[in-house]
Amino acid sequence: MKKVNFAERSSIEFVEEGNILAPKFNSDGVIPVVVTETSTGLVLMLGYMNKEALDKTILTNEAYYWSRSREVLWKKGESSGMVHQVDEILIDDDQDSVWLKVTIQGLGASCHVGYKSCFYRSVYSIEENEVQLNFTETEKVFDPEVVYPGAENPTKL
Repeated sequence: MKKVNFAERSSIEFVEEGNILAPKFNSDGVIPVVVTETSTGLVLMLGYMNKEALDKTILTNEAYYWSRSREVLWKKGESSGMVHQVDEILIDDDQDSVWLKVTIQGLGASCHVGYKSCFYRSVYSIEENEVQLNFTETEKVFDPEVVYPGAENPTKL
C-alpha cells in the first residue's frame, strides 16, 4: 500500500501556519485522536494513532487506530461492520492531536460495549466517598455477545 510522507517539523511557523502535514507523535509513537459523528457532533471516542494508522486513514478514508493495551493496529468496524467512514480529518495548532469527523457504517454505533458513543456515562455525584456515574445512554444499540461472538474484551484492567 502507498505510504504518506509527513513533513519534518522545521520551525514553529511551519508547524502552526504552514499548509503541509507534520504531525508530532509522542514518545510512544502515537498521537491522540478525537472522533465525532459528522451529522450530530456527538463525541464517539478518544483513540490513538501511530504513523501507520494515520497513513491508512488518510489513504482509505476509513479510520484505523493503534490499540495501546493490545499493541495492535486495528480498523474500526473490521469485525463488527461499524466502520468509521472519514468525512474530515483535522489537525490541531501544533499538530500533536487529530480530530476525525466520521459517519458510522453498519449498526450506527461506535462503542464495543454496545452504546452509540464510548462516552455513555457522566460523573454524577459523590456518595460515601465514591464518585457515582449516571448513564446518559440507557439503551444499547447492539448486543456485544452477538456482534463479537467469542472475542476477547479489549478493555484491560
